[in-house]
Amino acid sequence: MKAKTINKVATVVICFFALLIVAILVGLIGYILYRGISHISWDFLTSAPQTLRAGGGIGPQLFNSVFLLILTLLITIPLGWGAGIYMAQYARPGRITDFIRLTVEVLSSFPSIVIGLFGLLLIVNTFNLGFSLLSGALALAIFNLPLMVRTTEQALRAVPKEQKEAGLALGLSKWKIITSILMPAALPSLMTGTILSAGRIFGEAAALLFTAGMTTPPLDFTDWNPLSPRSPINPLRPAETLAVHIWKVNSEGVAPDSAQIAAGASAVLVILVLVFNLSARFIGKVVYRKLTAAKRMD
Repeated sequence: MKAKTINKVATVVICFFALLIVAILVGLIGYILYRGISHISWDFLTSAPQTLRAGGGIGPQLFNSVFLLILTLLITIPLGWGAGIYMAQYARPGRITDFIRLTVEVLSSFPSIVIGLFGLLLIVNTFNLGFSLLSGALALAIFNLPLMVRTTEQALRAVPKEQKEAGLALGLSKWKIITSILMPAALPSLMTGTILSAGRIFGEAAALLFTAGMTTPPLDFTDWNPLSPRSPINPLRPAETLAVHIWKVNSEGVAPDSAQIAAGASAVLVILVLVFNLSARFIGKVVYRKLTAAKRMD
């Protein structure tokens, strides 16, 4: 009876804390959406912000966030997947491998403001890239590499050893086994990790204050020359992202409707992060079902 009583009490306590966490999350998201969703409109999503007048939008900041996301993933995916493949398939147990794994863990625990200061000293000043989209993408790549490396390594290790052994029995090289057997089998987990990493990019602000900057030049969306200073796809121009814009409006905003702008921008940011997280689970399940169905047909 005592063991059963303890088990029931422990179950109730665990369920209580789980429900408490869910309630806090739902309350936080609900409060942000309640305050900001009424301010979201097409004009708000596409127009430029105003400094002293009411009625500004978040168009350039929203575009900067999406473009910065693309640049960061172009840098992070090859490095993260490559390092994860090395750790899972090539690295031998030993001091060097342990040191690499420790480095990844330590890097994942760094505050984003430290990554931003590092980017300011090395990327912005030493490499002379200035406050730019490229500087922000490089800083965020450093910030997201640990997550990408761990996700890739765990996804490859989760593939049954029998599949790898079957490839070896057929005389396939290690690289052929990785590209033809392991990577397709681990693709759902890899896609899930990549999309979750993208969601972190949207919500990051501290690292971008010192790398991408807090201003955006007037953009000409008819000029797609990447070397033009007013081109939206110029990677060397300053770029205030949506998360940085929310911080700036709350701290320095002098527009009459700065509170409404911050609330609407926060709601848009929360919606984007939710979309990325939910799409990660959905896409991962869809890809897994398709791969499972293909294996059954074979």
